[in-house]
Amino acid sequence: MFTEAMSFHTGPCRPHAVLYHIGIDGGGTGTRARLTHTDGRFLGEGHSGPSGLTQGIEQAWTHIRLAILDAIQCSELQGLAAPVAANTALGLGLAGANNTKLQQQFFAANPGYRRLKLESDAYTSLLGAHGGQPGALLAIGTGSVGLARHADGRRVEVGGWGFPSGDDGSGAVLGLRALNLAQRVLDGRLPAGPLADAVIAATGSTPQAVLGWSCSASQNRFATLAPLIFEHAERDPQAAALIDYALYSIEDMAQTLDPDHVLPLAILGSLGKRLAPRLSARTLRRVVPAQGDDIDGALALCLHA
Repeated sequence: MFTEAMSFHTGPCRPHAVLYHIGIDGGGTGTRARLTHTDGRFLGEGHSGPSGLTQGIEQAWTHIRLAILDAIQCSELQGLAAPVAANTALGLGLAGANNTKLQQQFFAANPGYRRLKLESDAYTSLLGAHGGQPGALLAIGTGSVGLARHADGRRVEVGGWGFPSGDDGSGAVLGLRALNLAQRVLDGRLPAGPLADAVIAATGSTPQAVLGWSCSASQNRFATLAPLIFEHAERDPQAAALIDYALYSIEDMAQTLDPDHVLPLAILGSLGKRLAPRLSARTLRRVVPAQGDDIDGALALCLHA
């Protein structure tokens, strides 16, 4: 069900050795840890700083351990042995875990946890959304990615290439395209319209200010322009065309993930939820609410480590 290449075991595996399962959700802005007993009891949840692997392995482990410590301090452990690395299994969904080199470095730095199971945060979102069962997922927010896990265990992933070359249909790419529209209006290549006027106002009002904004803008900042597209889509054909582009991107990703349209499809992310009602009837028939979140998926990894 899960590839052994993603597993790491420390010491001989005795059935009674693991007393606690901890699910970890870690990315570029923060880390969550959920502590449970092996009998399924929820014990506590903790938080800490970022643990995306691309920001450094040492930082990732530091914040994972701090989040676990926070969860332990907030938990009710009367009559239970203290959670320590040697009696704990971790299921981790971390940004950057699809990089094999970073995976290996992360495993090598394990400070002694009994078992580790590592996947990308996108994959644990998929597991959480479908309760560990086969299904498909589209996460459309600042970035975009699609994943599917088929009944035969086969995995499919589309998108997720990153901004600006990838992340089709995402908030950042929509914002980038909206800014390009505004720049062409400022050049005189296109007539002004409600969306272009709004983008120009939001990015400085003058050509020089818009240039400065665009040269310094991050992925997140570009995504702040996306709501302007929805705001003006009813009366601006250029805004409506950008909505159509985003919908096409989502439909294309969904089709690639599951050409036979047999898997339930969960759509996550602020932009994905906003676009979902506009999807084709064929795609909407597959859409289901998420059963759980990415940390539920991380805990599911513990059970299969």
